[in-house]
Order: sequence, then C-alpha cells, then structure tokens
Amino acid sequence: MKSRFKKNDVLTIPNLLSLIRLLLIPLIIWSYCEAENHIMTVCFIALSALTDILDGKIARKFNMISDVGKVLDPIADKLTQAALIFCLISRHPWMIALLVLLALKEFLMMLWGYLTIKYTDTVNGAKWYGKVSTVVLYTAMMALILFPDIPDIVKYVLIALCAAVMLMSLILYGRFYYGIYKEYHSRTDNHA
Repeated sequence: MKSRFKKNDVLTIPNLLSLIRLLLIPLIIWSYCEAENHIMTVCFIALSALTDILDGKIARKFNMISDVGKVLDPIADKLTQAALIFCLISRHPWMIALLVLLALKEFLMMLWGYLTIKYTDTVNGAKWYGKVSTVVLYTAMMALILFPDIPDIVKYVLIALCAAVMLMSLILYGRFYYGIYKEYHSRTDNHA
C-alpha cells in the first residue's frame, strides 16, 4: 500500500480550503443557535459552499488532486451537512429522520471506501450524484434558515427532496462500489 500522506499532497490550496470549511462549522452552529442571526448563518454556509467549489476547481486546474483531498473534501462536506441538520432540528424536531439517513449513508460510504482502499489500494473522489446531493441539501437548509415561517408543507417538501436525493446518491454510490468489487474479484479469480 502506497503512502498517502506526502508533504506535497497534504499542503495544497484545495486541502487548505477544505480545512477552512471544517473551521466554519462551529461558526455556523454558533451563528444559528447562539447568535440567532440567520443572515450571518447563511453567509457562513455560502462561504463554505464557495470554498467547496473552489477547492475542486483549483485541484483539477493546477493538478493538485491528492488522496488526502479526496478524503478531506467529503469529510468537510458531510460534517457541514450534519451541522446544518443538527441546527435545524432545534426548530424542526422531525428533521432527526434526515440526520439518521445522513448518518446511515455516510457509514456505508465510509465502509465501502475503506474496503476499496483495502482491496484495490485506490481512493475514489466524489461523483456527480454526491455533489448534487450536497447542493440540494445546502440549498434546502439555507431556505429553511432564511425563511423560518414558510408553510409546513413547503418545509416537508424540501426535507423530502433532500431525503430523496440522498437516497439516490446512496444507491448510485452502492452501484459504483459494487462495480469495483465485481471487477476486483474478477481480476483475482482470473489470477488464481
């Protein structure tokens, strides 16, 4: 198994941007739960989303894609998503179901990612359906934060949309990792 933590792969601008996203999480929670400043909260979320977009663009344009970044970027995404849902649970207790779904999805993703690294020695980056899930969740959460008095039916539709896109992402990632699993076993069976 190759070393994944070379200095040149860790100390990159995209990884720094992912680290900034991690550091924004306590500010998002504080601004929503303590300061109760919804505009500030959405500004922190927007900054987090901007750094997410920039880290991917910079990594691809300047060939700074690293295994560290492939792991750090989704960790920052998922922790931010969990923080957003956690904040909103304080006003909408029924959103705990979305948090449970996110936790289940991310547990399976970590398991599949670990098995892929273990058996194929490769780290896979985010796919388009993971990014779509992130965009939908960020957008819905910002709408719920900015417009807390929207009708309940709109809130339910936004949460149902998030859940549906999360499930779609989970199913498509499951198919992706199953394909890797099949290919690995096909190669190992042929070499046996």
